Amino acid sequence: MVEVIGWIGALFLAICAAPQAYKSYVEKKTEGVSITFLSLWYLGEVLTLIYICFTSVQIPLVINYVFNILCLTVIIYYWRKDDKR
Repeated sequence: MVEVIGWIGALFLAICAAPQAYKSYVEKKTEGVSITFLSLWYLGEVLTLIYICFTSVQIPLVINYVFNILCLTVIIYYWRKDDKR
């Protein structure tokens, strides 16, 4: 049961950045998104993924962090590409 809860939690956390990544991809901009927030979130995801890989590899957590890093990469790409900046 705990394993199922872990997978469900990892799934929810993994997809939380997906709507913003999709919106950024469709609109080709990230109006109103703070680069400080994105940078700290990205750094936190990368450092936590490194920690998990060196301590106790738990597949639900790895999936969560990898997916969030991919979504954040898309968001940051469009933030940097936005002509207004």
